[in-house]
Amino acid sequence: MKKFPFAFLPIVTSYLLLTSFVTVRDGHFVRDGKPYYYVGTNFWYGAILGSEGQGGDRQRLCRELDAMKRMGIDNLRILVGSDGERGVKTKVEPTLQVKPGVYNDTILAGLDFLLQEMGKRNMLAVLYLNNSWEWSGGYGFYLEHAGAGKQPRPNEDGYPAFMQAMSKYATNDKAHQLFYDYVRFILTRTNRYTGLKYVDDPAIMSWQIGNEPRAFSKEALPAFEKWLSEASALIRSLDPNHLVSVGSEGSWGCENDFECYERICADRNVDYCNIHLWPYNWSWARQDHLIEDLGISCKNTKDYIDRHLAICDRLKKPLVMEEFGYPRDDFRFTPGSPTKGRDGYYKYVFSLVADNAEAGGKFAGCNFWGWGGYAVPRHEQWQVGDDYTGDPAQEAQGLNSVFAVDKSTLRVVRQQVKRMRKVIR
Repeated sequence: MKKFPFAFLPIVTSYLLLTSFVTVRDGHFVRDGKPYYYVGTNFWYGAILGSEGQGGDRQRLCRELDAMKRMGIDNLRILVGSDGERGVKTKVEPTLQVKPGVYNDTILAGLDFLLQEMGKRNMLAVLYLNNSWEWSGGYGFYLEHAGAGKQPRPNEDGYPAFMQAMSKYATNDKAHQLFYDYVRFILTRTNRYTGLKYVDDPAIMSWQIGNEPRAFSKEALPAFEKWLSEASALIRSLDPNHLVSVGSEGSWGCENDFECYERICADRNVDYCNIHLWPYNWSWARQDHLIEDLGISCKNTKDYIDRHLAICDRLKKPLVMEEFGYPRDDFRFTPGSPTKGRDGYYKYVFSLVADNAEAGGKFAGCNFWGWGGYAVPRHEQWQVGDDYTGDPAQEAQGLNSVFAVDKSTLRVVRQQVKRMRKVIR
């Protein structure tokens, strides 16, 4: 029997609920009175798939959930909804928030249905509410409606222009207030299918402020920290039952300022810490040398994790690597094409989590990017009517997705799940 550096007390669950809320005790996740270490994935399109409108496919959603559950994947990181107009290239649609305070009810129904189905399967959702990137609206949407004018998009104006514009979000109080109105609307909802208020639903593990929130400039860091503190306090005031997380990439999302990252995570309303890792995006691995660069990618990955784990040890909070990916061999996109490099990278990351779990450490889980499941991509650039994959609309469809036909990658995932289960028995 494994020994852990903290004691567990029995948790009494309501007769209506299959599980208790996930909590943090002595720097570790606790679920149903047991230590909770997990293998999860990113399933950003889950609420869209759960709808009965454009893009909805409830039969596929249930099939995907069943497939993940069979594998032991029980933690899904999901976008609540995208913002803004439809018909914008490289942006997810259909959108949930068409204009501030104007909502697409079919997506809300999709989110309700998704949470109901996850609850039935004893799965957990990490729901993120904002996005610093263009693919779901996020920062740019709120800036435009706060009076800052039309915002640039990377595919049209380039990333330097986009990031310079997004750096204004941290200091735009009106944009923040529009976002806070959205947070209040979502967190005070009641699920139409289960009758549960969202704040009472144990299928939700955590509310997350955003996907990779960034300041986008060193000058904006103080305002950025202030905004995150305000947002986490608001979420906590609305929902005392669920965990609150930031959605940060780590120091990479804080202009490489580790002290900024530590201050953000030290906030009393932030329950656990996040990091993301993208060896190709961060120039650790080259497009035409993905397998050859696997060694340096793994070395840099461990260094990055260790520096953030040291912060978590000081703060006594768990760490989750909730995004990590590695392209297919030869930069191919087709489901079932070779993934030797990816499999090696996944296996290495999984081993770090499992080794840490066996030692009772604070590296508590990981969500690989991303679940493509039974999708069959039709175009390299996503188009309306195409299946949703793990790759959002601005990325090549299939590049970072794990499909149901990717047998070698799924084998690596299953091996990790089996090892983790042994740890927490």
